[in-house]
Amino acid sequence: MNKNVLLMVDVVSNEKGVEQEIIFEALEAALASASKEHYGADWDIRVSIDRETGDYETYRRWTVVDDEDENFETPARQILLARALETMPDAKPGDVREEPLPSIEFGRIGAQKAKQVIFQRVRDAERSRVVDAYKERVGELMTGLVKRIERGAVIVDLGGTTEAIIPREHVIPREPVRPGDRVRGYLYEVSPQTRGPQLFLSRTSPKFLMELFKLEVPEIAQGLIEIKGGARDPGLRAKIAVQAKDKRIDPVGACVGMRGSRVQSVSNELAGERIDIVPWDDNIAQFVINAMAPAEVESIIVDEEAHAMSIAVAEDKLAQAIGRGGQNVRLASELTGWVLNVMTAAEAESKKEQENQSLQQMFMDNLDVDVDIANILVQEGFESIEAIAYVPDEELLGIAEFDEGVVQELRTRARDVLLNKELAKAEAAASVKPADDLLTVPGLDEDLAYKLAGAGIVTLNDLADLATDELLEKVPMDEARAAELIMNARSVNEQA
Repeated sequence: MNKNVLLMVDVVSNEKGVEQEIIFEALEAALASASKEHYGADWDIRVSIDRETGDYETYRRWTVVDDEDENFETPARQILLARALETMPDAKPGDVREEPLPSIEFGRIGAQKAKQVIFQRVRDAERSRVVDAYKERVGELMTGLVKRIERGAVIVDLGGTTEAIIPREHVIPREPVRPGDRVRGYLYEVSPQTRGPQLFLSRTSPKFLMELFKLEVPEIAQGLIEIKGGARDPGLRAKIAVQAKDKRIDPVGACVGMRGSRVQSVSNELAGERIDIVPWDDNIAQFVINAMAPAEVESIIVDEEAHAMSIAVAEDKLAQAIGRGGQNVRLASELTGWVLNVMTAAEAESKKEQENQSLQQMFMDNLDVDVDIANILVQEGFESIEAIAYVPDEELLGIAEFDEGVVQELRTRARDVLLNKELAKAEAAASVKPADDLLTVPGLDEDLAYKLAGAGIVTLNDLADLATDELLEKVPMDEARAAELIMNARSVNEQA
């Protein structure tokens, strides 16, 4: 029987690739569980297996507790210190007293229970081994065989006992995948969870596309070409931005390859996905023009504040620029990180004219100037009162129609407008009173409370919900004091 124990440990260890010590510990737990059913469920039982011979011994255990300990629960598992001292002269609370028990025979163990305990430990060990082996490999490509398909998700056998899953939302739509097919995926997550899959692959991520190009294009792997970004409509179309570190290298040509061989290999891996290779440009407007290919852009209006661009194209090219279902402009927007609005050249001209008229009227109303001066300011690219108030004198003096007197007058009027706005804002803030509960925050004086209220922090909850950096943005103060006020507000809130 002892040989059977050693044989079982050896077989399970080899089959599952798990250390023998883990199998021994699982078997000891199974024997202890079976012994409890034989002797008593409340008993604390330990089983020790000799790793060399397979012999095992059983012990009943008691934890020593202080005679006055109010947490004494049951004599089945605990023993008072006074009694423990009778057989353990050096006993102290927290020690464990053990007495040997007759070991039950291995053949009398509830086989199903023992099997459950052993294989649960083995599964836990396997999962831990998978996490350790793959946690540093997130971001790599994985290749395996399709084992099965469950509710649209693809289970991939990576070899040995390791499996990965391609969730349904990460499977390329309409791609034919069958058990036994060899498939690649981008490892984007390794989960240490105790149930369900642990390795998560994606075939729809833009990063999967980038990694495939690294495989196909040696210049990328060597660092001569850098992939700056990617955007995908999985299975249909993608855009990838590339930049050469060496000006002698054509990054687009290198990625396309001889007769399109390299890009075609990537496209074949992605179920025929059409791939546009876009040259990166530090000039964001030029980069957007490149990203809109194959559509030809006639003009661009940049709105820095809204982080958006209005793109004008010829009327007969509008459909191509937008793409089927908005695909082309959507991918270009994802690739560049800008909101892109496509319109015809006529629409862009009309929109620009409306914006110019709006700016002209704003300058006329705020600076009290005539339409001619307002029009000159707009044509020279000024879009705000702040720009006129604070740009260097040289920029305004460089305008042919303006002399020094006109420049100084414009700057004075612009600064007066900004000052009046600040005064109005301050008056409005001063009229806001802090709520009574805000004044209860320890360390908050009335003067600061009014400043907070003026900045929109009127109630106790308003202050308690802020992060330190958010408070500092609204009301400048010492960072330590800001943190203290927030913590005090939360404390008062909890007590209430």
